Amino acid sequence: MQPPDTLETELPSPATLIIGPSWVGDMVMAQALFKILKTREPERSLDVLAPAWSLPIVARMPEVRRGIAAETGHGELGLAKRWRIAKSLKVAAYDRAIVMPRSMKSALIPWFAGIARRTGFRGESRFGLINDVRPFDRDVLDQTVKRFVALGTGDAKTLPPIPNPQLSIHKDRQRALIDELSLDGGRPVVAMMPGAEYGSAKCWPLPYFAELARLLRDAGYAVWVMGSDKDAAAGQRIAAASDAINLCGKTSLADVIDLLGYCDQAVSNDSGLMHMAAAVGIHVHGVYGSSSPFFTPPLTAKAHVHYLAIDCSPCFERECPLEHLNCLQGIRPQAVFGAIQAATERSA
Repeated sequence: MQPPDTLETELPSPATLIIGPSWVGDMVMAQALFKILKTREPERSLDVLAPAWSLPIVARMPEVRRGIAAETGHGELGLAKRWRIAKSLKVAAYDRAIVMPRSMKSALIPWFAGIARRTGFRGESRFGLINDVRPFDRDVLDQTVKRFVALGTGDAKTLPPIPNPQLSIHKDRQRALIDELSLDGGRPVVAMMPGAEYGSAKCWPLPYFAELARLLRDAGYAVWVMGSDKDAAAGQRIAAASDAINLCGKTSLADVIDLLGYCDQAVSNDSGLMHMAAAVGIHVHGVYGSSSPFFTPPLTAKAHVHYLAIDCSPCFERECPLEHLNCLQGIRPQAVFGAIQAATERSA
């Protein structure tokens, strides 16, 4: 992925600049739009401007020519930074921009860069910054991926078939990681992702992850716990209760993609890593509490959703407002274990 100041001066046209989303899961789901755009116009190049941390994900999307690092932090206006990036992008001669976020800040760079057609949903104070304004109907666009596809294709009521995301796996790096981390590749592997950036109301209880890890160990599975530095303590707690391998904080985002591609199944909260697991093609067990499996489902045919749909769910809160977390407490480890065994038997 090239930074803006090293873009080639002679780039093929036509080309579209896409201002990408800021969450891991949203970036993965955005690939559905990229696939549709590339199928409709194979000769058009797609470049994605996104937070630097997300570029390893973008790099695994064959539809994208290059990812460009946005230098501003979350919530930062950063006018000088945006102006400098926009100036560096002018050499690419983009004729269209698609602004996926609905914020005013996200629309500044395409405007500064003088891109003629700037497509985006009606959003906060963006008059003039967006000149191809699309209406935003929450009732019609009842899934995140539908919103992305409708924005790029122009018709919310007659959406085309939506393809599933599909991230590329680097097999050589995958094999190297197995050796470097001394991982057991001789048994079926279940990945566990106990974290969720959004908040604890999305997180299945750690004792349940630990109990599930013990059940899987006793049934002959290997368990790899994946996540960021923030999840290291949770990973250690799961590992201490079983012989699970705690990889939290020990791998890059690109490494996680390759390691997930080696696994047979994954158990995850509704998180970005859940969507990454779906996009590498393994069987996903998504555990939902405060969020909705209808709004952000794992985009794969190989998925089992664990969701109780109790009266107070989904509340979309970061913390349980009723302080009981019954939406997640009622999903028992034995039920998830049974679903894993059933998926194993079907794939045998």
